[in-house]
Amino acid sequence: MRRLAAATFAALVLVPAAPAATRADSPLGRRLAKALRVPHVSPTRSAAVVVDLESEETIFAQNSSRPLAPASNEKLPLTYVLLTALGPTFRIETTVQLAGEDLYLVGGGDPSLSRADLARLASQAAAAGVAKVRRVYGDESLFDARRTAPGWKASFYINESPPLSALTVDRAHYAGHVTHEPALAAALLFRDALRAAGVAVAGTATVGKAPPDAEPIASVHSPQLASLIAYMDLQSDNFTAELLLKQLGLLQAARGSTVAGAQTVMRILGADGIPLAGVRFVDGSGLSLLDRLTAGALVAILDALWSDPTLQPVLRRALPVAGRTGTLRDRMRAPPLRGNVAAKTGTTSEASALAGFVKGRYVFAILQNGHPLSYWWARKAQDRFATVLAAQ
Repeated sequence: MRRLAAATFAALVLVPAAPAATRADSPLGRRLAKALRVPHVSPTRSAAVVVDLESEETIFAQNSSRPLAPASNEKLPLTYVLLTALGPTFRIETTVQLAGEDLYLVGGGDPSLSRADLARLASQAAAAGVAKVRRVYGDESLFDARRTAPGWKASFYINESPPLSALTVDRAHYAGHVTHEPALAAALLFRDALRAAGVAVAGTATVGKAPPDAEPIASVHSPQLASLIAYMDLQSDNFTAELLLKQLGLLQAARGSTVAGAQTVMRILGADGIPLAGVRFVDGSGLSLLDRLTAGALVAILDALWSDPTLQPVLRRALPVAGRTGTLRDRMRAPPLRGNVAAKTGTTSEASALAGFVKGRYVFAILQNGHPLSYWWARKAQDRFATVLAAQ
């Protein structure tokens, strides 16, 4: 069903358009085109598509296949592949393994791992008969050692995302700051949790890989993938996106890396009929300066998810709702937009994006680029565009 929806959309929207590359030959099309025309936002570096969900008719298309920087709309292709490849009920496991007199806290890449989880693991270890250990190790070997993703500005490290690691507790917050060594911080926190559970720890905590003969004695699981995705998209959380992308690489390509995850995303999108001409998927968050998406690809992705009765409820839960939730909580708060637009936002200094649904009737995507881009005017155009659709 997803492949059929994506292929049907691609056939509709990629038909050669009029010379102006804008379908504005109807009263609605002319109003939408006018809504996008604002100062300080270049029409040649903007793109938009609207499809009627019932008829699958393309209502409006402007530069639909033009590759543009997507900002956090990059999380939408990731959402699609996570749900279709892993399923909404998938969970990430963190384990404790015993080797001789040493304990290993083995990270599984759970972006939500917390001190409360460590307390549960420590209690399980004590219940398993562990009374005294020599050392505690933090094992982050499931993923590669890169703390950022390709194409990130140096300033994005820490400021936009904690260090990437397969073993991170409380988003790498330790001793009042974000640590550069998340696995070591996790080991130190687990040592404290063990002692609180009555397990004596004679030595120190450090980082190391569990030996092959280590015995699993405790485990905790993340919330379901549907919940992790909802947090990622509602809050536009970069850290969650990047760890889930590495998880994809691990499970689909046997390499827990950003590159392997990105290759997996492109492979699955292509196999499902999403139009990929000009698309370059480099990271999961949209922070990479190398990312490129098209409005046509975004609408095809959203349309395919909407057409799947098992995934539509997950998508609805994940998208911010105008004037109510997530990154749209304080935006579009007046009628007719409030409560009638569910869409993923995206903002960087050079890109602004909005893609989602209006009244469950239209699926749309808007991408705008500039150097720099006036985000105020870009959002003004997006809001005007959505208003035209909501008024139908």
